Amino acid sequence: MNFLKTGLLLLFSLFAVKGKAQSDTANTKSYADQVMIRVNLDTNIENYVFSSGEGKDAFEMDLSINNKIKTSFSVDYRIISATISFAPRFLAGNNDDEMKGESSYTDFSFRLFPGRFIQNVYYKNVSGFYVENMKDLSPGWQEGRDPYIRFPDLRVQTFGGSTSYILNKNFSARSIYTQGEWQYKSSGSWVPFLDYDLTIFRNKIDGIKSKDTQYNIGGNIGYFYNWVIGKNVNISPYLAVGIGGKFSSYRDPDYGGVKETAQYATIRMQGGLHIGYNTDRFLFGGKMNFNTYGYDQKNNQTIENNNLYGLLYIGYRFAPPKVVKKTYDKIQKKIPIL
Repeated sequence: MNFLKTGLLLLFSLFAVKGKAQSDTANTKSYADQVMIRVNLDTNIENYVFSSGEGKDAFEMDLSINNKIKTSFSVDYRIISATISFAPRFLAGNNDDEMKGESSYTDFSFRLFPGRFIQNVYYKNVSGFYVENMKDLSPGWQEGRDPYIRFPDLRVQTFGGSTSYILNKNFSARSIYTQGEWQYKSSGSWVPFLDYDLTIFRNKIDGIKSKDTQYNIGGNIGYFYNWVIGKNVNISPYLAVGIGGKFSSYRDPDYGGVKETAQYATIRMQGGLHIGYNTDRFLFGGKMNFNTYGYDQKNNQTIENNNLYGLLYIGYRFAPPKVVKKTYDKIQKKIPIL
C-alpha cells in the first residue's frame, strides 16, 4: 500500500508540473477553452476466447455478451475528457434475449492531458454471457432455431487505467484521442505507455458461487502518426505492442473454497486507423481498431480477449457557460493538476 501511495504521489507531482491547459502552438490549435460534446456508436464489446489442447484434441469456446453496439457520450473541457458508455436495448443486435439471454454493459472513463502526459482511468461492468461458437461445439446446432449455451450470472468488473507519454512535442495526441486539438502539419511520435487493471470475475452455476480476481500490468510501445490532408481532414494510423504480467487469485468451490494463485506472462498487440473531419464547431469521423491479448493459462491452454471494432462519432464545440468556467477555476485552485 505504501508503494502504491508513493507511486500515485510521484505521478501527480509530475502532472502538477505539466498540468496547465494546452494553448495554441505553431503546429497545433487548441480547443481547451471550449466545451466539446461527442456522441459515439461503438462495436467494442467484450469477447473472451478459451482454448485448450492441440490437434484433434483442440477445443475453443467463445464467450460474448448479447450487446453488439454501445453508445457513448463524451464531454471535454480544459484537460479533462469524461465518457459514459452503455448498450441501448432498442438497437438491433442488443436485444436477442430469447436465444442469447440478457446482458448488460456500462463503463465510465476519464482522460487527463497534462502537458505531454496522458492519464486514463476507467470502470467497466459487464454481465450475462453466451457461447458464440455453438456450431463448432455442436455440429447439429442451427442458428435461429436452437438457443445458445448461456452464463447469465457471469459478471466481469474491471477497474483500470493507463499512463502514456508523448515523445515528440510537435505531435498532438489529443487530435486523435478526443479531437481536443487540431494539428496543422503531419507528424508522428513514439508513445511508451503503462497499462494496469484489476478484473473480478463472478459466476454462479447451480447455486454455487465462484470468484476469480486478476491483476494485470504491462509495458507497451506504440507509434502514432497524424497525416493531415488539407485544411480539415486527417488520417491517423497507429500500432503498439507490449508485454506484461497477470496475477490471478481463485477460490475453487468444488474443493472447499481453497485459494489458488498463479502468475502468467502476457503479450498484446493493438492498432487502428482514424479518419476525421474537423472545424472550429463541428467534427465527425470514424475509427477501426483491433486489440489482441493473450496468455498461457497452463500447458496447452490459453485465454484471449480479442476485439476488432469500429466507431463513428459526431461532436460540437461551444463556449463554456459562465457557471462551468467559474466552477472549474475554483476547483483548479484546489487541484492544480487541472
